[in-house]
Amino acid sequence: MDKTAKLMAGLAGDEGWNSTELSGVRMFKASKYKGREALCYNQGIIIVGQGEKRVFIGDTVHEYNPENYLVLSVPIPAECETFATKDIPLLALTVDIEIGMLNRIINQMDEHVDHTMLAGNERHHGLYTAQVTPVIKDVVIRLLQSLQSPLEASVLGAGLVSELLFRIMCGENAASLYALAMKNTNLARIDKALKRIHSSYKEALPVDSLASLVNMSPSSFHRSFQDVTSSSPIQYIKKIRLNKARDLLLDQSVRVGEAASYVGYESVAQFSREFKRYFGSSPSEYIKKSHSPPADKTDPVLH
Repeated sequence: MDKTAKLMAGLAGDEGWNSTELSGVRMFKASKYKGREALCYNQGIIIVGQGEKRVFIGDTVHEYNPENYLVLSVPIPAECETFATKDIPLLALTVDIEIGMLNRIINQMDEHVDHTMLAGNERHHGLYTAQVTPVIKDVVIRLLQSLQSPLEASVLGAGLVSELLFRIMCGENAASLYALAMKNTNLARIDKALKRIHSSYKEALPVDSLASLVNMSPSSFHRSFQDVTSSSPIQYIKKIRLNKARDLLLDQSVRVGEAASYVGYESVAQFSREFKRYFGSSPSEYIKKSHSPPADKTDPVLH
């Protein structure tokens, strides 16, 4: 076990999610293999110290492990496969992307580089992997060390998170982070629409209204939405509702009908059909499987 993994192991004592001394920074631990399952990744950076995960989006497969980190410039529904054992658990650090911090870094960089050039003109996808360089590994180790102490985390933590974000912005494939911070890019517009979806998923969300919200024509909005998320707007909304319903069923033990109604379904039968199509099991079957011992303390919204 190398230094990064040892530091992560000390911070990830429990299976599943572990909070740290810093808001927006968490540790994740998984001690067994998990086959492909549907979930929704949150906006953030995931750095693995040990183990491996594969993300499936359509026909594309992304792997992240100690050599490659994962960046999600927007929340992305996907399928994930986890490679871990009791002796060699998966250990990962997750850091939320805070747009204010992103903008502050870009403003400081503007004295030296043109961030509009760094954003590029290509279509941006909401997810990418990149190589963990020695510089990135160094700041990750220093961040993990600071998290061992409430005092060090309080004094040094925010600066180290900012340094990590800066190093990742200087790394490969980072154009989407620059595009995210620029209000006039399609990625930034789609991010705004996604924030509306995540805050109002229970409500009716006509695609034309979402397009109007971000000042795009319906056709342009649909095309850009697909580029960024690999889903159509309607598919994305459905996946978010189903993921939220799954959380309710597992974490709050609500009834199937209550979960369906809470996330915006009028028909329980339709909800059950779409739940089974998406997760591979009916809601009741899924609950039984998930509650079979040993039950994992995991957060299905971000793995």
